[in-house]
Amino acid sequence: MLDSAATGLVTGLSLIVAIGAQNAFVLRQGLAREHLLPVVAICALSDLMLILAGVAGIGTLVERAGWVIDAVRWFGVAFLTWYGVASLLRARRASSLDAAGPEPLSRRSAVLRVTALTWLNPHVYLDTVLLLGSIATTHGPSGRWWFAAGASLGSLLWFAGLGWGARLASPLLRRRRAWQVLDVLIGLTMLAIAAMLALGA
Repeated sequence: MLDSAATGLVTGLSLIVAIGAQNAFVLRQGLAREHLLPVVAICALSDLMLILAGVAGIGTLVERAGWVIDAVRWFGVAFLTWYGVASLLRARRASSLDAAGPEPLSRRSAVLRVTALTWLNPHVYLDTVLLLGSIATTHGPSGRWWFAAGASLGSLLWFAGLGWGARLASPLLRRRRAWQVLDVLIGLTMLAIAAMLALGA
């Protein structure tokens, strides 16, 4: 049981640690110290729901309905392109950036953005539902739920660490130029992911 949980923890972390659209947004909110609790909660709870769905076998159903992944992919391409362009435009407006943090977002905007970045990313369904669901089945009827618990814990630890740990970097990011660089990097990351999705990568 503990072996299954440990395997789930390591596997879950290996899939979510790579910096992507969702992680970049959590990092930005962590640096800004804005609405971090709801942002981290949405990310962790969304992963929990997707992991449980994959372990319960929904991954098999999604795998057979290829059009679902295609639809989500193109929604994701559109959203990530918009978000990437918005980040690049925001970086150009130095006067709109406060030295203490990036341009503030309302709680509603932050919640909507992180929800979209989470659920409009087809890699979430491929990795979290299909891949984790498939690996979980190798741990047997009871072991797969320990695997799911480990993967869910890994998700929670990562997002909480990324969000609240970002504050440690805040002394380095007190200049407007630093926020411009961060927004440019986020924008380019979003556009790169959108391009890979559009190309079917």
